[in-house]
Amino acid sequence: MGIRVAVAGASGYAGGELLRLLAGHPEFDLVTATAHSQAGQPVAAVHPQLAGLDLVFGATEPAALADADLVFLALPHGQSAALAAALPDSVAVVDLGADHRLRDADAWAGYYGGAHAGAWTYGLPELPGRRVEIAAARQVANTGCYAVATILALAPLVAAGAVRPDDVVVVAASGTSGAGRVAKAHLLGSEVMGDLSPYKVGAHQHVPEIKQASGVTGLSFTPVLAPMPRGILATVTALPTGDADPRAVLAAAYADAPFVHVLPEGAWPHTAATAGSNSCHLQATVDADSGRVIVVSAVDNLGKGAAGQAVQNANLMVGLPETTGLSVFGVAP
Repeated sequence: MGIRVAVAGASGYAGGELLRLLAGHPEFDLVTATAHSQAGQPVAAVHPQLAGLDLVFGATEPAALADADLVFLALPHGQSAALAAALPDSVAVVDLGADHRLRDADAWAGYYGGAHAGAWTYGLPELPGRRVEIAAARQVANTGCYAVATILALAPLVAAGAVRPDDVVVVAASGTSGAGRVAKAHLLGSEVMGDLSPYKVGAHQHVPEIKQASGVTGLSFTPVLAPMPRGILATVTALPTGDADPRAVLAAAYADAPFVHVLPEGAWPHTAATAGSNSCHLQATVDADSGRVIVVSAVDNLGKGAAGQAVQNANLMVGLPETTGLSVFGVAP
């Protein structure tokens, strides 16, 4: 028997991707998947890509998860904290929701509302010193999808003093799976195809997370819904403080990071290249006219932005190499 793992909220897109990764993981034994309205249904009836996975959704209750060694919570924001608090202390937890990401209770109240559940170890292994912290943790808060694409593009530049932290602008496009699986009129195929649309302009919930993890103090963030099922492309700009080569700063920061790839000069990230992988692709330059540093970042929002990142964190928590069961390579075409 391997390490027994369970997924709560496994009927959603991130939950389904978690099931796919865990079913093929060499050291994890997927024993339980839970859902709300889909409880009692075979997993493959909800996720046809998982045909052959002999598992039925149970109800999302503490008793259904208590026998696992490690539980992934893939629940809507605000629903993880109560369930996590009801689990035995013996169960390690990775929360894919936002409940435990923010240290600032006021920031939680302003962007999410409700009571602040407290911060857990933040699950972005590529940040300095974070692998050791994650490996020692029993409870880890997974990153947000936009947040990981932006933080990986920005944090080394801020840490090196290469850009000003008070004037950062991000425009990021995401596939529709980032909005979840609940039926919504604006996510219908007829509404999405052939269209780009901004949303939550000036008040997206990932802003405080990005600032907390990257060291940025002033951030303008505009998310854009793109007509594709998965992927995020973030364009990050900031004012330089000197003449440091931003690409060289990123390359040095991620020299030993197996999932972060600073592309060769002249090659630019695109979402299809990261689809199905746990990788982040980066490229940087300096704008010839404005002088602003530009970094472009691509991730799979269900991979490095959610389920893949969660498995990477879980690997570290149980003492496995962080790459176990994960691919650095995308799926094409």
